[in-house]
Amino acid sequence: MTDWLERTELLIGKDAIENLKKSHVLICGLGGVGSYAAEFIARSGIGTMTIIDGDVFDPTNKNRQLPALESTIGKSKAEVLAARIRDINPDITLHVLNEFVQPERVGEILTEYQPDYVMDCIDSITPKLTWLIACKRNKFKVISSMGAGGKMDPSKVQTRDISKVVNCKMAKHLRKRLKKENINKGIKAVFSSEHQKEDSLKMTDGTNFKKSFYGTISYIPALFGLHAAAYVIQQLTKIEK
Repeated sequence: MTDWLERTELLIGKDAIENLKKSHVLICGLGGVGSYAAEFIARSGIGTMTIIDGDVFDPTNKNRQLPALESTIGKSKAEVLAARIRDINPDITLHVLNEFVQPERVGEILTEYQPDYVMDCIDSITPKLTWLIACKRNKFKVISSMGAGGKMDPSKVQTRDISKVVNCKMAKHLRKRLKKENINKGIKAVFSSEHQKEDSLKMTDGTNFKKSFYGTISYIPALFGLHAAAYVIQQLTKIEK
């Protein structure tokens, strides 16, 4: 049988494939950005993954989340995505945390699982901040997704240090609070430089630290996940852009 990574190996070489097989990526948040990021990381041939999300699918997820289907409504995002990842690569070592991670748990998880890279795909400020601070203080490499809502232009999506992110309210709030922790740079961020469509904003009841959200289109969160996964894969394989 042909090795399913044959075409990847033709492109990046055997050494890079081995680097990926020895690497561990942790993804927190499996929504519009995280579900696609997890898919791309899994299909790269990564050896170990930890995926974290305590939510279940609801009908509003179908416009942007990879495993959100009529048949998965009400099911655990982490468990559904885990089954998909194992179907891609039955040999993967996969840790599945079906939970909304409380702040005190973040350090415990990082210490227990020791990932080579953390991908923050959370869409709420407070939990996001907790992960970023913990990663920086404990010297874990991390890439963070900024706000994908209210954006439509795929050509504006890019990856920079968080200190250089523009036209993103989420990044602005994060930088303000990170500054209080003496963290001003050193976090890679995926963002869109496009101005958000303010008329697409909707307020919520504040459940799970989320006070509001912007409207979203199918391809922008996926593109954020793609950029984040591409950056992590290039770092782990030591491939230059």
